Amino acid sequence: MVTGGGSGIGRSTAIAFAAEGTKVVVADIAVDGGEQTVQSIQDSGFESVFVKTDVTRADEVENMVDKAVETYGRLDFAFNNAGVEGDIASVTRYSEENWDQVINTNLKSVWLCMKYEIPRMRKQGGGSIVNMSSTAGLTGVGPNPAYVGSKHGVIGLTKAAALNYAKSGIRVNAVCPSAIHTPLVKHLIDTYPDMEKVVIGTNPMARLGTPDEVAQAVVWLCSDAASFINGHPLSIDGGLVAQ
Repeated sequence: MVTGGGSGIGRSTAIAFAAEGTKVVVADIAVDGGEQTVQSIQDSGFESVFVKTDVTRADEVENMVDKAVETYGRLDFAFNNAGVEGDIASVTRYSEENWDQVINTNLKSVWLCMKYEIPRMRKQGGGSIVNMSSTAGLTGVGPNPAYVGSKHGVIGLTKAAALNYAKSGIRVNAVCPSAIHTPLVKHLIDTYPDMEKVVIGTNPMARLGTPDEVAQAVVWLCSDAASFINGHPLSIDGGLVAQ
């Protein structure tokens, strides 16, 4: 199951899971994008369904998980990916409305997803969860306090869940991408034209990442090849945080 599966990293990850023979539940609040992802998977000969979901609402998240189990009988892997960037503003100039939106979408949603995913996984004997954080969850970056706070929170939540359920056969990890070629980043670059030059100039590999590079890492973390990795925030950043 992939939340935020209608575009960007979510879409690439859903497609990457399908390519490994996984039946994929694509969830997104954007119906057109989610259905396009499902169609792409089905056109390649794999199985997928779309569930419209607002990940900030407990009832819709519970329905999403129920639909996944009703459709395919179990839930083995979950990528809790949905998120927003929020406004660019300092701590004192940040609006309460935007703060609540970002925290609810980026952090509360991850907790809600795990709240309903984990009982299903425990019942079936195990599973693997990957949560979407960011290099902004590992370092303090720029004037975006809600985004930075939410992504730090995802890492803490990931570690707590990993420790809570390690003996239940459930692994919980996080991925921490730097700037990736996605619609979200494109929107920021279009809004702040100097941003792309700054981002590329500060990255050791002098480029943005690609959604597929993140997708492959998520699929690997869910696989048996990563069977002893638990509670880990994995940087996918061209060496950005190593500086």
